[in-house]
Amino acid sequence: MRSLQTGALTLGSIPVDPPVVLAPMAGITNAAYRQLCREQGAGLYVCEMITSRAVVERIPKTFAMLRFDPGETVRSVQLYGVDPDVMAKATTILCAEFGVAHVDLNFGCPVPKVTRRGGGGVLPWKRDRLAAILTATVRAAEPFGVPVTMKTRLGIDEQHETFLDAGRIAREAGCAAIALHARTVKQAYGGEADWTRIAELVASVDLPVLGNGDVWEATDALAMMRQTGCAGVVIGRGCLGRPWLFRDLAAAFAGRPAPALPTLGEVAAMVYRHAELLAELDGETHGLRDLRKHMAWYLKGFPVGGEVRRALSTVESLAQLAGLLATLDADVPYPASELGSPRGRQGAPRGRVVLPYGWLDSDCLGDADIAEAESDASGG
Repeated sequence: MRSLQTGALTLGSIPVDPPVVLAPMAGITNAAYRQLCREQGAGLYVCEMITSRAVVERIPKTFAMLRFDPGETVRSVQLYGVDPDVMAKATTILCAEFGVAHVDLNFGCPVPKVTRRGGGGVLPWKRDRLAAILTATVRAAEPFGVPVTMKTRLGIDEQHETFLDAGRIAREAGCAAIALHARTVKQAYGGEADWTRIAELVASVDLPVLGNGDVWEATDALAMMRQTGCAGVVIGRGCLGRPWLFRDLAAAFAGRPAPALPTLGEVAAMVYRHAELLAELDGETHGLRDLRKHMAWYLKGFPVGGEVRRALSTVESLAQLAGLLATLDADVPYPASELGSPRGRQGAPRGRVVLPYGWLDSDCLGDADIAEAESDASGG
């Protein structure tokens, strides 16, 4: 098996090898989960999204999210906001006070409570506001030598695409790369990602493009790069309950044989390792409560009885977790039926995208102000 021949991916002065990025996922990619994935072999691990307004106002809950384990040599944060000045101030704080070495900007969130205020995936429709935010953020990060990247979608819907203009604007503003989730805001997480549009962006912009969407297995990542020419891949829902996907990706990019799929016993060991890291991060009680939402993903497709599943979904201590995991049949093979199948949020495309009044009347915001959506931000 030969390795995929690609140029080295660098973001500013940061090498990303393999060219794989753990996507920021709200409530998921805290320091514990990032460490778990890093132990498997991911290239870059992005902290769950934080809001620029909360950083500037020094909200304790937001600052508590900015925790990094000692092995996290590159501190990467995704920042959300709609105001250029606030984004710049937040970036300065992150770089100067938290040692953040990479800032990613969220212009992909499809959540209605965000889009109705002109944020997330609908903001790139206003080309002037996008340019102002990117330019201000890049300038704020520049004295620290910190690269700025952005993540976006194809557009609001098929009639209101923005990704090609977003790529041009990102290049002109000095961004180090652009990640494209190959769905529209209207699609949300439904339907299929259109990788041909990633190839369009690659062909249109002199900037590293990272592909995102429907990468469920390591072979999908290789296929995406071969079909689109993208410089790397962003992994989101595909790793839910499967942090070993990064081990598989590292092997695939190195041209090594695919590792054996984990047995139920090996998955149980991963669950316990995850629990230990969460307990170290937030204490045993809170950490085990946070683990509960991961259980269905870890056990998806395995023949585990309903009673045990329910007990694991309400687990309260490491001792209780260890006892429950010990009841599982460690030799059960990984369910092959789960390979290549979607994980996490799905659902049908939205009937319509919720937008501010008159949002589509012009692709420029001009001097008008827009309501701050930062306190409601979620997802990407």
